[in-house]
Amino acid sequence: MAAALGNQSSLSSFILAGLFSHSPYGSFFFSLVLLAFGVAVVGNILLLMLIQADRRLHTPMYFFLSQLSVMDLTMTCTVVPKMATDFLSGGKLISLGGCASQIFLVVTVGGAECFLLAVMAYDRYMAVCHPLRYPMLMNWKACSFLAMASWMGGMVDSVIDVGVVFSFPYCGSLEVDHFFCEVPALLRLSCADTSLFEDLIYACCVVMLLLPLGIIVASYARVLTTVMKMPSTEGKQKALTTCSSHLAVVGLYYGGAIFSYMQRASARTPLGDRAPSIFYTIVTPMFNPLIYSLRNREVTSALKKMLERWGL
Repeated sequence: MAAALGNQSSLSSFILAGLFSHSPYGSFFFSLVLLAFGVAVVGNILLLMLIQADRRLHTPMYFFLSQLSVMDLTMTCTVVPKMATDFLSGGKLISLGGCASQIFLVVTVGGAECFLLAVMAYDRYMAVCHPLRYPMLMNWKACSFLAMASWMGGMVDSVIDVGVVFSFPYCGSLEVDHFFCEVPALLRLSCADTSLFEDLIYACCVVMLLLPLGIIVASYARVLTTVMKMPSTEGKQKALTTCSSHLAVVGLYYGGAIFSYMQRASARTPLGDRAPSIFYTIVTPMFNPLIYSLRNREVTSALKKMLERWGL
């Protein structure tokens, strides 16, 4: 990556157009983004604290949920603070290193979250469909390996993306028509032919998005079949509540990611890139802790216990 950045000796910074540059209601939308950012940060940190503090939440499902919260925090904190600083100060410059860091972190977390959501679906499949074998198969060693593999999968993809993106020459306008450094937005500025790399990105996205999504769909199809056969109404309701929360998160994340990355370069527009990016960098990190806490009795019980301990 360092070698690739070194090739751009004359390039020191890019200009970020921002999220509100084309809107007369920039201050209002900025307030909404700050509110969403605050909810995302507080919600995910609180969820991490609850999982750490309550022994009842020391299970594989909540271990993976804690990883999801770390990913959401990383994603939103990589993008929103820089965007907010630029909006308030009027500055739009981002250094080459800052741009590379944004791409690296966003792609790492984005890829890791794709894999993690598939792992979480597999975890629910094992818990519901094979409850007797579940403690043995989903032990802490297996859970740690699956979480680490998710992070590494995203990291490998991001290293390749950063290395290739900054190997291209940028000799025209350096204004990125986006609110953060995203690969498709940067490739538009290159004065070289990037079509081969764009096709490679498309192929990688098919694998990194559709393969995990296939695992998720197959896992929940089996889960739903098993749940419908359960004699206990309470057990059936608990399983459906947990799985529906996960499916809501999957729908939010994959909806934005598929729309953003699984388009041919010829079909992309700056506005079309910004809209779905808002979902997976701001909206999804805000909703994830809310979905899992409001629809989960164990989390709400742990929250009440913590509030009582604090005298609230």
